[in-house]
Amino acid sequence: MGPIVTVQDVVTAFADFMEPTDAELDAIEAEMPVILADVDLLDAQIAVMDRMPSELDARRIRRARRRALAARVALLNRAAAGVSVPGGAA
Repeated sequence: MGPIVTVQDVVTAFADFMEPTDAELDAIEAEMPVILADVDLLDAQIAVMDRMPSELDARRIRRARRRALAARVALLNRAAAGVSVPGGAA
């Protein structure tokens, strides 16, 4: 039986030297509050997929949606604050 080269290429394509850079890890860390808020929202939505949501479920979904939006706004505000205008103009 001969070796299958395409499978070997796929396996070795993700070698140790292909790890994320520090900048990529920092970007993931900065976006982590948004990711966690989206996970909470999905959890709330998945919990009521097979039944009618009660008032408590509806509040949980609204609260999770507000947290997700607030996390996105906070991320955008941090990104906008980090942008500098050339020449030092504000």
